[in-house]
Amino acid sequence: MAEKIDDVDLSEEGGGGKSKKMIIIIAVVVVVLALAGAGGWFLMAGGDNEAAEGEEAEEVAPVKQTPIYATVEKAFVVNFADQSNDEVRYLQIKLKVMARDQVVIDAFTLNTPAIQHELLMLFFDQKYDALNTAEGKNTLKKQSLSTINNVLKAEQTEGELEAVYFTSLIMQ
Repeated sequence: MAEKIDDVDLSEEGGGGKSKKMIIIIAVVVVVLALAGAGGWFLMAGGDNEAAEGEEAEEVAPVKQTPIYATVEKAFVVNFADQSNDEVRYLQIKLKVMARDQVVIDAFTLNTPAIQHELLMLFFDQKYDALNTAEGKNTLKKQSLSTINNVLKAEQTEGELEAVYFTSLIMQ
């Protein structure tokens, strides 16, 4: 019986060994083809997206124009309406604005009276204690920019100002 088992084992190894090698070779070929196909698909699909994203990035990134500044010649002087300890306090602000398009600067100059009115109303509503901090001054600068751009937008100006700079800010 032991001999028969050995005979059977020997006969299976002889014929089965070739079939196992063939199965392993076929499996390796299938895996290699699958990897090659997946890699090709990834390169084709990924390459198109990267090229498209690169083209969009080039189109979106315009060259920055040179900044153009305009000065409001007359200083804004307002008193604070609501004060603690019934003290009279004043605020004086001189400012400049910046845009990168001459059309926006021209619109700013043309609409200076309306802009001055809106800024005076904004400055008049400020609280002395709130403006006495760096955060308060930065908030006022952002509000000033927003106020001016709202006036320009109401006048249907193409573009907007990029920055407002306080060239003088005196509080007493």
